[in-house]
This record gives sequence, structure tokens and C-alpha cells, in this order.
Amino acid sequence: MQSQRMVVVGAGPVGSAVACRAAEQGSSVVVVTRSGRGPDIDGVRLIALDATDRAALGAASAGADVIVNCANPGSYPAWEREWPPLAASILGAAEDVGAVLVTLSNLYGYGPVDEPMTRTMPLRPSDHKGALRARMWEEARAAHEAGRVRATEARASDYVGPTAPVTSSILARYAAATLAGKPARVFSDPDQPHAWTAVDDIAATLLALAQNEQAWGSPWIVPSSPPTTVRDVLSELSRLSGAPPPRLRTLPRPVVRMGGWLVPILRELDGVLYQFDRPFLVDTEETTAVLGIRPSPWPTVLAETAVAWRDRAVG
Repeated sequence: MQSQRMVVVGAGPVGSAVACRAAEQGSSVVVVTRSGRGPDIDGVRLIALDATDRAALGAASAGADVIVNCANPGSYPAWEREWPPLAASILGAAEDVGAVLVTLSNLYGYGPVDEPMTRTMPLRPSDHKGALRARMWEEARAAHEAGRVRATEARASDYVGPTAPVTSSILARYAAATLAGKPARVFSDPDQPHAWTAVDDIAATLLALAQNEQAWGSPWIVPSSPPTTVRDVLSELSRLSGAPPPRLRTLPRPVVRMGGWLVPILRELDGVLYQFDRPFLVDTEETTAVLGIRPSPWPTVLAETAVAWRDRAVG
């Protein structure tokens, strides 16, 4: 990898992985968070600032070759309030300093589909979260096509990996109960095939996008696992970590929707459960062909995840 001057906004599992990988490969990295926390390693400088402040972010990014947006505004109910000013500021800062903008995104913008998702498939979101992510990409692409910035994004499915927190995916929440030997209440069909994305593969894709001019101006789907059901993933995590087999109790959808009247996160969750009502798969042949990124071996991902998630569940 060519050495770069890089700014990473956000220090969650993916932002931290990007910063560490880039620093290990010789890049000079600045990690921007509100708290000033992040990976404490050589080659990474931590800065505390509010990334919605375009001028402050631009000053911290002066001289950067690339800005990687790994920000996470928090829980779903906060997205509509917090994402627009944050995304606009990061896009504006990249334009101001002449940096390539690489954004971490997800698959929500595609909405319900009946075939594996590809990077060129039209975006047809079915809820406000998907519409928001689609709008963020369209704004970045418009700026790219106008020549104001060079932009691209990586779209990942639900996270797996030892550093993925409980809040990173529905699967991680189910696993927290399962690996502690408790029944897991699942919100949808646990026997539908699904694509899962390793945190390390997301980081590798973001870094490859930062360097490959051919990829700019387009979205790319992160290479992910083979189709694997929730039940099968939890069963394998249990086996690898020595936990009892999973006990899954499916909540009827009307119960979830009724709960949404009182619990905002349940209301937001209902908007993405379509991803588990049918096969949720990806076709990433183009990502592999252009960027050379292949998914990490699935048995290895599961083995590393099982140990970390079990320690967290019983710790």
C-alpha cells in the first residue's frame, strides 16, 4: 500500500481497524472523534473535535490525501437528526482540502430485493434509514460528478468479528444471549440465508478504495460470507466457544410492531427486518476483480469471533 496522509472520522470497530492498518502500512493517520479516543499506536494521532464543524474538520484535515468517513451517529432514532449535518460537513471538508472521500455505508438503500445485491443495482429504500443512506450517497456522487470532490463508498452487511460490539448488528445481540447460555429472542426468520461482513474485510476494502482511482465515483459492496443463516451462525459460534446450542424464540412481527409504539428502537428495527424475512445476499465479483479484495476465510472469522464474543457474554 502506498503511504498516505489519512484522516479517519470515527473510532468504532471499523474506524479503528482502518487507522491501525493504515499506520502499520506506513501512512500518517489522524483519528477524529468527539472524545479524542481511538487506537493508541504509533503513527496514529488522536484529535477531539465535533466533525459537524466543517471548518474545524477541514483544519484538522489540511494536507490529507484521503478522508475516511467511519462515523456512527448512534442509535437508529438519532439518524435523521445527526447524520445530515455530519455527512455534509465531512463531504465539505474533503472538498475544501482536496482529499478523496471514502465512506463506510451499508445495504439499507437497496430495500427488499429478490436477488443478490450488486453495486450497480438501483437504490429503492423501503424505510427512512435506507432513504437517508441513499441520499448521502447521491449527494457525494453529485459532488464527484461536478468535479468538486473525488468520492466513493463501501457498502457492508451485518458485522462479524471479534471487535464488533453488541450494538453492531442484530446477530451480535442474539449471540450475546446465546453465548451466555440464555434463550435468544429473534425478531425474524432465523433460517433465511444471509451475508455477513467481517470487520477486517471492511477495513481492507476502504483502504483499497482510497488508493484506486478506477473505483472513485462509484459504490462498492464489501466481499462477505457465503450465505449462512442466523441459526447456523449461532450454532457454530456456540460449538466453537463451548457454549450450549442456541435456543431461539421468534417474536411474532405484530408483537414487535406493537412494542414499537412504546420503544423507539423496536419501531426502527421493524423497518429493516425485511433483511431477515428472505435471502439477503450480495454479489461482490466486481469488488474482487477491481480491488483484489476477497472475503476472509469464513471458518477463521467464526473462530476468532466466537472466542471474543463468548468472553464478552460471560465476562
